[in-house]
Amino acid sequence: MTTTREEGGPLPPDTKLTRTKQRWAEERRFVDPAKPRSAADRLPPGQHLVRDWPVLDLGLQPDVPTTTWRLDVDGLVEAPASLDWDGFAALPQSDFVTDIHCVTTWSRYDNRWSGVAVRDLMDAVMPRAEASHVVLTSFDGYTTNLPITDFAAPDAILATRWEGRPLTREHGGPMRLVVPHLYFWKSAKWLRRITFVPADKLGFWEERGYHRRGDPWAEERYSD
Repeated sequence: MTTTREEGGPLPPDTKLTRTKQRWAEERRFVDPAKPRSAADRLPPGQHLVRDWPVLDLGLQPDVPTTTWRLDVDGLVEAPASLDWDGFAALPQSDFVTDIHCVTTWSRYDNRWSGVAVRDLMDAVMPRAEASHVVLTSFDGYTTNLPITDFAAPDAILATRWEGRPLTREHGGPMRLVVPHLYFWKSAKWLRRITFVPADKLGFWEERGYHRRGDPWAEERYSD
């Protein structure tokens, strides 16, 4: 029997990476409280710069053609939406240049993203006043949670392109979320559903010892 998540997608497999990252949370790996830094610093504490873009996932890289791709936006919104690729492309398009900070300690500067700004999507669906968080669900069954204030950051984007090219499958294409001011596990790949909810609800990594929010400058890697 296949185990399924409440949101409807299959649970990611129990892979070596999954087990390793869960152990890191238990051990509080990479946390260095002896080296506090100013929030004004571009490189958060405990991070190092890379030039490439490392690929990390849960052992699944779903192949989602744009011909069958769909994004559902539901929950506490005035205008729920179910967008196909053409409908998503018809929304206002934006470009941002932002950094990436992964909880596994690498950072990459100046990534050029194109897609739909989260704030433009929110303008279309009109979240209700009682919505305080979002739950993000991916095509591979992955979930993560975000306070609505983080989700609605000015440079948060539902990205379809990186460095002028379509977002590749291994990096979450055809569309992924990018929330630059949080650790990158919060930027769900292969995004298929956004649900606005009245209270926080832990996602895949948060249930396994990772922080609810994930602020790199506060080193919010793991839960207390």
